[in-house]
Amino acid sequence: MVSSHTWLRPSRSSRDPLFVEKLEDIVGLYLSPPEHALVLCCDEKSQVQALGRTQPGLPLKKGRAATMTHDYKRNGTTTLFAALNVLDGQVIAQCQPRHRHSEWLQFLRQIDRETPKGKALHLICDNYATHKHPAVQAWLEKHPRFHIHFTPTSASWLNMVKRFFRSLSTDRLERGIFRRVPEQIAAIEEYISMHNQNPKPFVWTAKTNDILQKVIRANRKLGSKKNEALP
Repeated sequence: MVSSHTWLRPSRSSRDPLFVEKLEDIVGLYLSPPEHALVLCCDEKSQVQALGRTQPGLPLKKGRAATMTHDYKRNGTTTLFAALNVLDGQVIAQCQPRHRHSEWLQFLRQIDRETPKGKALHLICDNYATHKHPAVQAWLEKHPRFHIHFTPTSASWLNMVKRFFRSLSTDRLERGIFRRVPEQIAAIEEYISMHNQNPKPFVWTAKTNDILQKVIRANRKLGSKKNEALP
């Protein structure tokens, strides 16, 4: 299990006028999730590149670490849609060639199929326009068990699925060699399948005031850097 304090690092200032309200809403879902409901952190990892190395690396042997050339060839991309169950760490996922509203709708339908019908679903998402498309809104109206909670603008770091994406990248994708996109998709699906066999939830520990203090310090640092850059 991973504490939120180990990865919660605001990288830029949010100008969302409802920042505090949205922050309290999302942290409330993490710290005190509603009964008879699932909280799912949802996002897309877009433009995941299938990279093939120009030369084979040298394998691991006694006295020498495995090596890999820095030169690579781009062999296409995929987009990973993922929903992290806050309670148990399970991940629902789907790879698509693009990330338009139509692909987002396909993923919402998958979530609907793969979750218990009697539970309400609280989805935490960022403000990407795809998530607010009229067709998506119309679908959500017909599926009232779905409740969407948007992170503040420029604050997608509040979404815990980002932590899962980081693990996927460092543990599987960064050192992978993929000659074709299907190979990369197969590797992603295998990683998620293994993760779901023994999932470990990311435990959120930061309270609203803790996060606000971090944001204030980040804003001060950004402000001081801007002032230093002025002639």
